[in-house]
Amino acid sequence: MSEKEEKKQPEKFEFQAEMSQLLHLITHSLYSHREIFLRELISNASDALNKIHFASLTDASVLGDDGELKIDIELDEDKKTFSIYDNGIGMSKDELIANIGTIASSGTSKFMEQLTGDHQKDMELIGRFGVGFYAVFMVADEVTIETKSHQEEQGYRWVSAGTGSFTIEEIDLKKRGTKITFQFKKESEEFATKWRIENIVKKYSDFVSYPISLNGEKTNKSTAIWARSKDEVNDDEYKEFYKYISNATADPQHWLHLSVEAPVQFKSVLFVPEEPDRTLMTQDIDTTLHLYVKRVFIQNDCKELLPKWLRFIHGVVDSEDLSLNVSRESTQKSPIMEKINKYLVRKLLGLFKEWADKDTERYEKFWKLFGNFMKEAIHTDYTNRDKLLELYRCYSSENPDKLISLQEYVDRMGTDQEEIYYVYGKNKAAIENSPNLEYFQKNNIEVIYLFEEIDDFIMPSIGQFKEKNLVGIDKADLKLKSEEEKKDDSISDSSKDKIIGYFKDILGDRVEDVIESKRLVDSACTLVSPKEAMNANMERMMKMMDKNFQGSKRVMEVNLNSPLIRNLSEIQSKLPQDTLLKDCIEQLYEGALLLEGTLEDPSKMVPRNTKFMEKVAELHLKAL
Repeated sequence: MSEKEEKKQPEKFEFQAEMSQLLHLITHSLYSHREIFLRELISNASDALNKIHFASLTDASVLGDDGELKIDIELDEDKKTFSIYDNGIGMSKDELIANIGTIASSGTSKFMEQLTGDHQKDMELIGRFGVGFYAVFMVADEVTIETKSHQEEQGYRWVSAGTGSFTIEEIDLKKRGTKITFQFKKESEEFATKWRIENIVKKYSDFVSYPISLNGEKTNKSTAIWARSKDEVNDDEYKEFYKYISNATADPQHWLHLSVEAPVQFKSVLFVPEEPDRTLMTQDIDTTLHLYVKRVFIQNDCKELLPKWLRFIHGVVDSEDLSLNVSRESTQKSPIMEKINKYLVRKLLGLFKEWADKDTERYEKFWKLFGNFMKEAIHTDYTNRDKLLELYRCYSSENPDKLISLQEYVDRMGTDQEEIYYVYGKNKAAIENSPNLEYFQKNNIEVIYLFEEIDDFIMPSIGQFKEKNLVGIDKADLKLKSEEEKKDDSISDSSKDKIIGYFKDILGDRVEDVIESKRLVDSACTLVSPKEAMNANMERMMKMMDKNFQGSKRVMEVNLNSPLIRNLSEIQSKLPQDTLLKDCIEQLYEGALLLEGTLEDPSKMVPRNTKFMEKVAELHLKAL
């Protein structure tokens, strides 16, 4: 055997780690989906192309006559074979041993350590961990690498079955670059179809900087709009990209294109939809932001990028500074992610504030669509509470059809008004027919109208605004000024005690207490919540969620100036055992429950009401 022939014989090497254990970890634990193998191979190829591109910045000759940097994939569906080729920087024999034969040794990491100055900003090196290549053994039993360094004339072939060893032999290669070839395992033949490979490329590598072809056809977009200057992207491109990432049919109403260098380096495009998806109203989903690292897709709905209340925002974030776990399927918890989160929230809140201050019509439209998300934020995002309160909008008795801010309410408060008042109802009509509103209407005191179920959580959560307490008008301990005027036909003090005492006797333990009302003007009575108790609407929601939920007893307020109550008081003084008196009190109580939406059983109320109408009709006929 000649010296030349001996030299060309494959050399056998042992892996510098316990390969069998590592491959078992990779194939069974490290990656959650086998399709990741292709993302890793493309990432490594892109890495190699980036390296040769960087080298060409100082020495254009390194590209030779092969200056069109690209990634080519060849798939034979019949033979179940796969290959991926890049005309990147290639590898020498020593680099093959160091980068492929030594587990978790990353040529990219070493390469980046050598970079200094502005060149480092231009680099978009993807592979950092040195284990990504081995994902290929999830789908292949044996893998071949053929590579030629841009600095050498000699090419090499690396072959391994992923056990304890690999071989390297010299081969003749004309062009620099790296080609990886294998045949799919029987259980992985699902990947040996063109449409499957195309889908994986589009999912993970659609925006890799270099063109990716599959059997000669370009597969990826290779243009990431977030990586371009916003001056270079037109409106149609933004709209198209939004529909691409969100699966929406309508155009977005607005977008933010961000390129941040400090305190952390990242690029992002955020979209405000035209209207929210119904599914977003539940908190069961995460945010709708996609995470990329160096243009390679990492994670869908990355919950660390934005707080949950901003889940209506669509977009992408791409950072070179993020640390990933070893499989690159998720981010590691880091201060960098927190900084990105804070920056994005600040920019979005700034955008909403700009609308609120400069384009009222636009902000009102936004609030009507996304206001509940903002309310959720008030309840959960304590860091931005003050900014969110400035953005809060609501309706009020001043003009029930016009949204106002809390600041506008405070600016209109009377000099002697100490609290901000609000009331909940199913709709405007229900609120304006509420007995609890009568005092405020009579005294021209503005009351905030709340219609959404979330409002019951939000108002107690706010607590104060501009040192003014927010108070529901359905609370029993409401501080209201007493009416000084005393009518000639008012009930005497002794009669007051008797009729209120009679109410207590009839209603018994169904109510917490019966007291004289200061808030009622025309209505005979109303039910209000004790000081520390939930309001009626909140309790109703709790019962819907838990049928065994026991709400607090209510306080009945009686308007002693009401003609009905005065007549009942007189009946009591003359005929204390009259059944009409008891029936009227029962009807008043159940009527109050009905009005606030908490009457569970109307079966007694309806026939009782019929009996009242029979008596009224009888008296009316006698008076004719």
